[in-house]
Amino acid sequence: MHVGRKSSWRQLQASFFRLLCLIPTGFPVRSVDMQRATDNITIRQGDTAIIRCYVDDKVSKVAWLNRSNIIFAGEDKWSLDPRVGLVTKGQLEYSLRIQKVDVYDEGSYTCSIQTKQQPKTSQVYLIVQVPATIYKVSEDIVVNEGSNVTLSCLASGRPDPLITWRLLNPSAEPLDGEEYLDIIGIMRNQAGRYECKASNDVATPDVKYVNVVVNYPPSIRKTLSAEPPVGRLGTLQCEAAAVPTPEFEWYRDDKRLSNTQGINIQILGGNTILMITNVTEEDYGNYTCVAANRLGVQSASVFLYRPGTGRDINGSACASVSLWLLLASFACLFFKC
Repeated sequence: MHVGRKSSWRQLQASFFRLLCLIPTGFPVRSVDMQRATDNITIRQGDTAIIRCYVDDKVSKVAWLNRSNIIFAGEDKWSLDPRVGLVTKGQLEYSLRIQKVDVYDEGSYTCSIQTKQQPKTSQVYLIVQVPATIYKVSEDIVVNEGSNVTLSCLASGRPDPLITWRLLNPSAEPLDGEEYLDIIGIMRNQAGRYECKASNDVATPDVKYVNVVVNYPPSIRKTLSAEPPVGRLGTLQCEAAAVPTPEFEWYRDDKRLSNTQGINIQILGGNTILMITNVTEEDYGNYTCVAANRLGVQSASVFLYRPGTGRDINGSACASVSLWLLLASFACLFFKC
């Protein structure tokens, strides 16, 4: 194996020697003070690379090569690439400049010189780094609570980027996942904006976002009863959480209430208010608030008490209602009765 490498290296040196014999003799005579033979230069994509080579008056011929391709022989440019040029300061420098470096410029570059004694070469390996770029990410999704969810985030870059996920809630802690983030049995508190970040320390990380909406059935969180005197305004309140936003209905003794003279029902998002403008003796009693969406129904009892008899005015307990009432609520939800 080592014999083969030595043989290849000798053949390469011989090729360089033959090449240098073609270089015009009118080029200034210099000798070499070059970088170490195994130097690496790391450059970011789009930047300008300067590959240094210094010479003095002991050199008769010089050239730049990339792999087996001649770039410059003396001051004669052999490359057709307009981005490539020489940097020559006085008689001491024979450096190669590559503008707007791209990944296909990566590789070995050789400064080859001919002295009176023998040909010499100095190799420099150009490493091109590419900033991390996210080229594919999951679209915003809507799922039901309990579903399994997989979010994807694919990125490219050199070196390979590190991909991290966060749910942008108050804690925003990192999540376990790289290109794919698996969420088993997603819960309502896992809804929100997910951040995918790809970084490889070449440039500012690339960041994309995925919005995840989690549907779940209504849950009545709060009710507010009242004990107004006869002839005054009575106000009952009901608050529910649900996605999609719930639709509300009010019932009195299995009879659905609507906006009529003396009754005003207001609904705002997850809240509803039942107002009885002129309370009579017949109005006192138990009222039922029903919250429903396509995933389920929940109800709670809210009371209009006679003054002095109120109990648990700020109640939050939910009560079961009759099967007929639940079926009626679903029917009204889907058929907009």
